[in-house]
Amino acid sequence: MRLVLAEDHALLRAGMTQLLEGNGFTVLHAVADGDALAEVLRDPDADAAVVDVRLPPTQTDEGLRAAIAVRAQRPGFPVMVISQYVEQLYARELLASGEGGVGYLLKDRVSDVAEFVDGVLRVAAGGTVLDPEVVAAIMARRRERPLDRLTPREREVLALMAEGRSNAAIGAHLVVTEKAVAKHINGIFSKLDLPLADDDHRRVRAVLAWLDA
Repeated sequence: MRLVLAEDHALLRAGMTQLLEGNGFTVLHAVADGDALAEVLRDPDADAAVVDVRLPPTQTDEGLRAAIAVRAQRPGFPVMVISQYVEQLYARELLASGEGGVGYLLKDRVSDVAEFVDGVLRVAAGGTVLDPEVVAAIMARRRERPLDRLTPREREVLALMAEGRSNAAIGAHLVVTEKAVAKHINGIFSKLDLPLADDDHRRVRAVLAWLDA
């Protein structure tokens, strides 16, 4: 089984490479950023990928975007996504095609060698592997309204978005930086389960959710 590995932390990347190769896999490429990942995923010799969700340059969703793109180009291509935190939106996007060959594990599981290797094997064989904490989060959130997930500050930002204000105008009103506003908006998108799209489209959908509340 020939793998592509994407992880930006050098020590973890080296450790995972050694772990995987010690358990019978061949790591064809081990890369540290989203651009390099997109490039090596074009290698026809790659059988599967193990990918961190957040990679440089933006540390947001480069790994996820690359995983979704390769599965669109090569339907059923096995991808195991790993993440530091439970991020339900990422799990949903990965599973959206309805096909197998996908996994979503928290990085803590990597320390359990047997469990991690078994997960990669099951994904490579066309199965679906979800971290128990991810499943628990999905089930819990199904019982609540999406808007109930927002913090008070995120509600303020969304209300100002509904008024048609730009990020700069929101920042000026709340006396925070544009970077802080962007962070709040990304949190809103995630908590409202808005799928990956251009930001303008997601802003409109977020505002519609606010108006429907």
